[in-house]
Amino acid sequence: MLSPHFRALMDTVPDGVIVIDGQGTIQSFNPACERLFGWTAAEVMGRNVKMLMPAPYQDEHDQYLARYRATGEKRIIGIGREVTGLRRDGTTFPMELSVGEALQDGPPAYIGIIRDISDRRAAEQALRNREARLASIIETIPDALIVIDGQGLIRSFSPAAQRLFGYAEAEVQGRNVSMLMPSPYREQHDQYIARYLATGEKRIIGVGRIVSGRRRDGTVFPMELAVGAVDLEGERLFTGFIHDLTEHQAVERRLQQLQAELLHVSRVSVMGQLASALAHELNQPLTAVVNYIKASLRLLERTETVDMPLAREAMEKASAQALRAGQIIRRLRDFIAKGGTDRRAESLDGLIEEAAALALVGARESGVRMELRLQRQDLRAVIDKIQIQQVLLNLIRNAVEAMEGQTERILSITAAPSAAPDGAGFMEIAVADTGHGLDEAAMARLFQPFVSGKERGMGVGLSISRSIVEAHGGRLWPERNEHGGATFRFTLPLLPETERNHDA
Repeated sequence: MLSPHFRALMDTVPDGVIVIDGQGTIQSFNPACERLFGWTAAEVMGRNVKMLMPAPYQDEHDQYLARYRATGEKRIIGIGREVTGLRRDGTTFPMELSVGEALQDGPPAYIGIIRDISDRRAAEQALRNREARLASIIETIPDALIVIDGQGLIRSFSPAAQRLFGYAEAEVQGRNVSMLMPSPYREQHDQYIARYLATGEKRIIGVGRIVSGRRRDGTVFPMELAVGAVDLEGERLFTGFIHDLTEHQAVERRLQQLQAELLHVSRVSVMGQLASALAHELNQPLTAVVNYIKASLRLLERTETVDMPLAREAMEKASAQALRAGQIIRRLRDFIAKGGTDRRAESLDGLIEEAAALALVGARESGVRMELRLQRQDLRAVIDKIQIQQVLLNLIRNAVEAMEGQTERILSITAAPSAAPDGAGFMEIAVADTGHGLDEAAMARLFQPFVSGKERGMGVGLSISRSIVEAHGGRLWPERNEHGGATFRFTLPLLPETERNHDA
């Protein structure tokens, strides 16, 4: 029989308390249990406690008591464990159950202390869900993420980091992050962390910088590293976001190479134009000089008062020097004249995509949006790929510069087949911008050499581009578009369909 003092204590505790006898019959059911299970004490008193359990525990409960009475085997006595409870409305809930044997005279009795852990389970599930979402986010992040502690030991190594460095997460966890660095950074890394923890001096925290990483196979690659510091449960951790710059630097090198080739072609073309102009302009006066000198020679031959041998020698030398000057100019023009180009059948879609990617390096950071509209028909033309890419690079760069300061910056590159009046097939490529546009005066002098609208422009880019296009059998011309900007179009003759199929 429970004492009044014990019953009063049961009524005040926040956890549920149930007292049962040796057959599992409920002897006491405190108010916390009433709130938890939805039954009143009067409704459960004298009934078997298994009514508060869902299947299959309901059927197994009497066996536990019988075994304990027969053998004294304490499977649940004195042990706290997580089980499932059954409410009056049929719903179940997780609960923590601790069972003890009541110390009293007479028949045995057992006390069960019950704590509803629904909130804890929900919080744990929410935490697992957040961790799963975070893991899925980290899985899709293209940049590598590494988390280290204050000793530089790796705590987390994202899938992108595993792909980048060639290590599995299990291989690097607990090891110093300096293993991912080449010398001399490897030897210096721990000093940076120690200095920051001791002084708070942020040499790399919060600053993105270009460093070198070392893969598992020993190769070294350029990367951009951004480091952050975070306090998690009283521990200082550091997060490192790593972006592989290998491809970016390769693109930059390719762009620099193409720009250097374009500059070289520009200079050679300028020299060729100068030589041609000089040859054309000087040819007539030099011819006249030769004629005058020869006439003088003839006159001098008739004069009896002049030293004939000396005059003749001087005039002959003048004639020879004049002829030599003409030969020098002709040789200069021949020397600079374009030789044969490396022309072959090329896919125009691929060429345009590559040139657009190279020309727009850094353009997205300036707010330029590119629209690329291609036919995807694998149309081919016999061209010098580098020269046509130089034309596209020049037109795209001009378009980007023309849009500086504009609110809307859209660069559109389109390519579509067209037919000439004679039935020949052409690919027409258009580069359009939303820049300041072209007036009549600008349109008239666009292709004049050494005339440029840029402060530092040489004024030869468009002239050279038109020469290249025309040398390929096409033409290049400008237009004003509906957006107020400029559109430059050029054509290239396509391979006949029979030759395209044969080439394929």
